[in-house]
Amino acid sequence: MYRVPLSATLFAAEEQVILQSDAFTVSTKCYPQNIASLTIINRRGHLELLPFMGQIIWDAVFDGHSLRMKNMFARPQPAAEIVDTYGCFAFHSGLLSGGCPAPEDTHPLHGEFPCARMDSAWLEISDDSIRLVSEYEYVQGFGHHYLACPSIRLGAAAARFDIEMEVENCSAYQPMPLIYMCHMNYAYVEGGIMRQTLPDGAFALRHTIPAHVHPTPAWQAFNEAILQGKVDANRLNQPDCYDPEIVYFADDLPQYGENLEFELHDPQRQFSFSTRFSSRDFPCATRWILYNPDQQVAAFVLPATARPEGYRAAVAAGTLQWLQAGESKLFHVNTGIKE
Repeated sequence: MYRVPLSATLFAAEEQVILQSDAFTVSTKCYPQNIASLTIINRRGHLELLPFMGQIIWDAVFDGHSLRMKNMFARPQPAAEIVDTYGCFAFHSGLLSGGCPAPEDTHPLHGEFPCARMDSAWLEISDDSIRLVSEYEYVQGFGHHYLACPSIRLGAAAARFDIEMEVENCSAYQPMPLIYMCHMNYAYVEGGIMRQTLPDGAFALRHTIPAHVHPTPAWQAFNEAILQGKVDANRLNQPDCYDPEIVYFADDLPQYGENLEFELHDPQRQFSFSTRFSSRDFPCATRWILYNPDQQVAAFVLPATARPEGYRAAVAAGTLQWLQAGESKLFHVNTGIKE
């Protein structure tokens, strides 16, 4: 394996190939307002990554299938919060707080990390894989201090990839709160079927209503039909009913086993998206569905340490995690086309 540091000089307005082999092509470009983009291409498809902007996964296409939600963004935009550039396939939600802030919370939507400016980034290249690693140091006087290293690894002949987040509490004495979600915005599949290695009923409909959701009578009636068991919650066959969003939660995942898999199957085109992770890393899972002319998403699983209902909700639920001084934690997700 060898390592290639990524410097600003590698990213220009015109796309350029910086690495090429029989297995991979790696190209770079710079969007307006200095947003660096790196694309890794293998024989099955490609990933477009933003190595210095939260290591956002902007796009993912494999075997001719786009994994990314339909959205309103033609390109990444400068962002203080993730909603300022919500056209991506995936982002890292957290790390000191996360989810949708409740009225009593003070943190931004999905925490401080999603659009953070990375301090450095590099490629780790082997014969059969390429891994992008970014590094970010968060430090505040009279506050917390951590080092975060998100990464993504793509194999030479793979239509799946590994997403990781490693975070270390760099404080010499104080613990830090930790909330993390691997937020993958998968495409809506018309007539899709969602399956998971969980028993029926493990996913429960969200009862709280965050500030960005504005209920309508039809939406409220659909929610009631779900609660009464009149709707097959695992089928995407009523797109007109998913605006505003429909959200489900599954808690205490370790009770269902350690190695879990969730999938979204397309019965017409006969393929599936799937996501695999350990319940020891992620004890909670969220399912998020939204369908309107501007945005269409079926996030069939968002693995997390807590429900995305804000910092104080995690405290109240007892799901807020803590890293002791000098302690680190690694989260791992494998996702893509089911093989």
